[in-house]
Amino acid sequence: MSYIAPAVQAKFETLSIDLKNEILERNVQINTIYDLIQVLDDIVNTRK
Repeated sequence: MSYIAPAVQAKFETLSIDLKNEILERNVQINTIYDLIQVLDDIVNTRK
C-alpha cells in the first residue's frame, strides 16, 4: 500500500488523477518531494 506523507500531500494533489493512480498502484512510500520526483521519473522512464 502506498503512503504519501502529509508534507508532500499538497504537491501530490496537484497531479492528474491518472498520475496519482499510477503512483498509488506502485506501492511506494513518498516522504519527501525528492521521493515524489523519483517516482515521477520512474514513470517517465517506463513510458519511453
